[in-house]
Amino acid sequence: MTSLRNKIVLITGSSSGIGRSTAIRFAAEGANILICARREERLESLAQELRTTHNVKVHTFTLDVRDRAAVERSIGGLPAEWKDIVLLVNNAGLSRGLDTIQEGKTDDWDEMIDTNVKGLLYVTRAVLPGMIARSEGHIVNIGSVAGHWVYPKGNVYNASKFAVTALNEGMKMDLLGTPIRVTSVDPGLIETEFSIVRFHGDEERAKNVYKGMTPLSPDDIADTIVWAATRPAHVNISTVVMMPTDQSSPTLVHRRTTP
Repeated sequence: MTSLRNKIVLITGSSSGIGRSTAIRFAAEGANILICARREERLESLAQELRTTHNVKVHTFTLDVRDRAAVERSIGGLPAEWKDIVLLVNNAGLSRGLDTIQEGKTDDWDEMIDTNVKGLLYVTRAVLPGMIARSEGHIVNIGSVAGHWVYPKGNVYNASKFAVTALNEGMKMDLLGTPIRVTSVDPGLIETEFSIVRFHGDEERAKNVYKGMTPLSPDDIADTIVWAATRPAHVNISTVVMMPTDQSSPTLVHRRTTP
């Protein structure tokens, strides 16, 4: 197994959900945790939890991955002891709306494409040259089953996650001949703030997404990320597609009815 003890792990979008669980899981492995997100208060709370519980080093910074200048400034300006990033988890991402193309909101489209595609590229571009120079590194991209199967009214979100699938494969091709590994972890239904964000804060509508079935949890995804990252150096886990047992495709979900 590859040990990440005392290695630097950068996780974007780490103030909640998959990002938060992944930070906790890597801290348990003894990694030093570099976390960023837009919500500073949540980042600081998580950082204190990691330091107290796992006695690891933690560095936080606020970042909106859509802002290319801020990405370059934040990562380029990291303290010297935090520059040697060994593992990057491109977790920041979201969905907005569930509409047909003809009814879609262009602001929602921009936010999804700018975060899920361009943000992933900006962060990767800022981190990857250092990995290559040091001949050590691993990029884990958080994709989705939406990047494998299109579903009704998913359109632009589907397109953004199909782009992540293509970028994951393209990165691996571009890095052939280096020791840098590239992995995509692609979940199905997972209960986080995802649906609340998609439905612009409508918590009741968000709850109905998971009604009558058992979804994945952020911890399930975090466990898989850590598993992929700790394989021996000669093993690259290219893609992991994960769905709850109650789901077989984005549109086929078994829901139990309550009497």
